Amino acid sequence: MIRGRCRADAWSRGCDKGRSLKAQGQFRRWLAIVEAILLLGMLLPTGWAAQAAPAFAARHQGNSAWTLESVLKQLDAEAKDFHSLTADLERTKVTVVVNDKSTETGQIKVRRDAKMRIDLMEPDPKVILRDGDDLYLYNPKAKQVEQYSLAAHRSLVDQFLLLGFGTSGSELKKSFLVTVQGEDRLDGKKVILLELTPKSDDVRKEVSKIQLWVDEATWIPIQQKFFETGSGDYFTVHYTNLVRNTHIPDAQFKPHWPRGTTRLKRQG
Repeated sequence: MIRGRCRADAWSRGCDKGRSLKAQGQFRRWLAIVEAILLLGMLLPTGWAAQAAPAFAARHQGNSAWTLESVLKQLDAEAKDFHSLTADLERTKVTVVVNDKSTETGQIKVRRDAKMRIDLMEPDPKVILRDGDDLYLYNPKAKQVEQYSLAAHRSLVDQFLLLGFGTSGSELKKSFLVTVQGEDRLDGKKVILLELTPKSDDVRKEVSKIQLWVDEATWIPIQQKFFETGSGDYFTVHYTNLVRNTHIPDAQFKPHWPRGTTRLKRQG
């Protein structure tokens, strides 16, 4: 997702070359953090998404009874009742040039009040914790936790973090061009495939589009797919065992780490 060229964009206007490169680095670093956080997406069995998704769009586009207006209206209604979610997840990153795939599995807990926890178990244990404007990346093998402040990038982070998880149709329209690709079945559920194109020029230079497979029964995505601009690389994330609006105690989101953990506070 990182490409080393200087851009004449909103990050660099009014800045000299050195400052624009620094700004680019900050922007890309935060997109990388967003990608890490976006382990909360979903995947079908490995390889399905790459082969079947384009065919799905071609076969089913126009066959859906759902219009864009009706989908956005339903998302508005469902967002009012979303409070929390827990699920198992599997994330696969595909690097096209070298034909490489890497998969991580774990569990996620997310609440509407800007709290989130992802516990990765395989292949390497990690914890990604969000508590409001603070983000923690904990590596138990290294006995190290990195802390970031999200305050300066809150709008960018929220644009992705709540993507489909209690996000209203109105909120989606603010940040994305939304199209309805059609209907199908996924994991035995009837789903609507939505395609989102970021409206922000800065974001679109890194993420060209996003696909959401939304369960028509719960209006929660059961799959997300993110396409990186230029490289053709993508990552997908798959949820199973979803439980909506369950009680998740505050203690689950407290940044408590084992004794002896090195704490590093990173610049935003």
